[in-house]
Amino acid sequence: MIDIDKIRRSAGIIGESEHIQEMLALIGQVANTDISVLVTGQSGSGKELVAKAIHKNSRRKFEKMITVNCAAIPSGIIESELFGHKKGSFTGAIEARMGYFEAAHKGTIFLDEIGELPLEIQAKLLRVIEQGEFMRVGDTKIQKTDVRIIAATNRNLSDEVKKSNFRQDLYFRLKTINIQVPSLKNHVSDLPQFIERFGLEFTAKNDIAFKGFSSEAIIVMKRYDWPGNVRELKNSVESLLVMNRGERITDKMVLKHLKLDDYQANENLPVFVDSDSDKVERELILKQLLFLRQDVNEIKQMLMGKGVTNLTDEVQPPNPALFLPASASSTSKVDSKVLSQVEDGTLTSIQEDVIGEVSMADIEREMIERTLDKFRGNRRKTAQVLDISERTLYRKINEYGINKKYKDS
Repeated sequence: MIDIDKIRRSAGIIGESEHIQEMLALIGQVANTDISVLVTGQSGSGKELVAKAIHKNSRRKFEKMITVNCAAIPSGIIESELFGHKKGSFTGAIEARMGYFEAAHKGTIFLDEIGELPLEIQAKLLRVIEQGEFMRVGDTKIQKTDVRIIAATNRNLSDEVKKSNFRQDLYFRLKTINIQVPSLKNHVSDLPQFIERFGLEFTAKNDIAFKGFSSEAIIVMKRYDWPGNVRELKNSVESLLVMNRGERITDKMVLKHLKLDDYQANENLPVFVDSDSDKVERELILKQLLFLRQDVNEIKQMLMGKGVTNLTDEVQPPNPALFLPASASSTSKVDSKVLSQVEDGTLTSIQEDVIGEVSMADIEREMIERTLDKFRGNRRKTAQVLDISERTLYRKINEYGINKKYKDS
């Protein structure tokens, strides 16, 4: 049985979201084999941590893991760096030198940014993968190596193959197992854990008091896209702690740091205002209703732990002010009475499965249908936008009896 927590701890991977759990489960399935793995994901998403987790849970965990940033090595010397060279093979080669593949013998080599490798080096890498053989620069003697290869890229290698920038045979050999690292915006529920870890580590090293982030600050950060992913989040946390030394980080500090001039924030949600667009307005209402359900569920879980049982009487959820124009109108399936209550801030009670007279299932179904229509039935893109897994999306499609064409797309 795969020990997810052990895998998580071995490389310091943060997160409890469904995306992270699925990624950790896949790592557990492939770690104890010698098969080559391709790790894909946006820059700053944590691909190197995945490589470390694979190595530390493999049979090679007591051997070396060598990391090579292919983008950082000049093309003129990359062959020598990877495979070594013979003494006198070129000007400056005053002695024989071992390359990374030779040094990683019996261990693991992690080739980061493999999409940057020159085509001639790709051919030699393919031979290493298939036969475990290579030659040092300037030598005719074949060297043998026993090494596990993990590669990573933020490029779409399939597109690079079509552009003749990447060898098709190497691509097929690498993508036997592909682990996709989710971008931060697809698992923002894990963001508080990241903030706590980064904050505690940074303040401990720099002797700064850590008073935490306010709940409003966390909400603002959850709504930000984080194009630089976890790397950008880490840098932002550290910058906020330095610039506001010894203070509790507030939403205003975060908004100023992230330069979100086009956003407005209240206790619930920073949203972009487009007073001329009914379409945007309707989408915001639907999304906010879903967020409200999530907030109420969290409040219920918290109060259940304190022994509160009559949640209808005890809990009043936050006012869902949406910063929408007063002249809102909508042809949504969502009841107009409820929409007006949301708009003017008079919606003050939420039941478990119903908001006003509208079933949450109806709202959820409409969001799924609209998003599927937007992406022409593409389930992967739909799942990413809705921040759920493809498995959950498929289950919802079946559950709500949504048009069958979406099931197989």
